[in-house]
Amino acid sequence: MARMSNKRRLEWSFFLNDRSRITYNELCRKCQHECKQSFRAVVVDCPKCLSKRSKKKDKTAGNGKIP
Repeated sequence: MARMSNKRRLEWSFFLNDRSRITYNELCRKCQHECKQSFRAVVVDCPKCLSKRSKKKDKTAGNGKIP
């Protein structure tokens, strides 16, 4: 297994877990986008993350038109 250089370790220090492995947030692990966040961060909202359980916005609601 290749070891991480000191420069790279400093760059990725927010993402490294106790075993010195790069670890992403639970919401970001299976995400296909490159905007992954650290496991240390608290993700409040991700515009690219759409889970199956999240409520989808109704396109007709809130636009002032009567259906």
